[in-house]
Amino acid sequence: MKRYTEQELQVLNRQLQGIPPAEIIQWLIYKSESPVVTTNFRPYEAAILHACAKVEPNIKVIWCDTGYNTPQTYRHAKEVIEKLSLNVKLYVPKETAAFRDAIFGGIPQVDNPQHEEFTRQVKLEPFQRAMKQEKPDVWFTNLRKGQTTFRDSIGVLSYSKDGILKVSPFYHWSDEKLDEYLKKNELPNEFKYFDPTKVLENRECGLHA
Repeated sequence: MKRYTEQELQVLNRQLQGIPPAEIIQWLIYKSESPVVTTNFRPYEAAILHACAKVEPNIKVIWCDTGYNTPQTYRHAKEVIEKLSLNVKLYVPKETAAFRDAIFGGIPQVDNPQHEEFTRQVKLEPFQRAMKQEKPDVWFTNLRKGQTTFRDSIGVLSYSKDGILKVSPFYHWSDEKLDEYLKKNELPNEFKYFDPTKVLENRECGLHA
C-alpha cells in the first residue's frame, strides 16, 4: 500500500469531499492487501459495516469488546452480525471484569490514576493485539467530523500511530444523513451504548488520538 505524504493526504481529502462512501471504500479495498474495519457497535456503526461488507463481504471485522457493553448493545451486535454475515474477529481483555472489579473497585473515574491502566487493559491492549495479529494495511472506521476536537483535525484519510492508512468514508456525514442511510438499507441502530474508558462523549480513549 502506497504511503502518502502529508501534502498528498491534504489533496486527497479535499478531492474526497462529496464522494459517496461506497466509492471511497471500493477504491481503497482495490488498492489494499489486508483491509479491516473496526467496530464497537456504538450508534451508527451498522452503516460502515454494511458499506464495507457490500464491497468486500469477507472483510475482517475487528471487534474489541471491553466486556462492559450494555445488554442492548450486545443484542444489537448479534443482530447486525447475523444480518450482514460479518466475518468478525473478536478480541477481549486478558483480565476478566471480576479481576478488575477486585483490583480497581469498579470502573475508575477519569481523574483516578488507575483509569489509565484500566483503559489499557480493556481497550488499548486488545486493540494493539488485534492490529498486530491481523496486520492491516488499510483500516476502515466510522470517525466523523464534529465528534471530538481531534477528529475535526483529520479527514477521510489519515494515518494511525502505527502508520496504517485510516479511512473514514462517512467523515462528512451528519446523524440525519446516516439515519437516512440506515432506513434505506433497513439497518438497525442502538443508542444505549456505554464506553467505560471515555465517560464523556467528546473524550478520546486513545485509539485514534
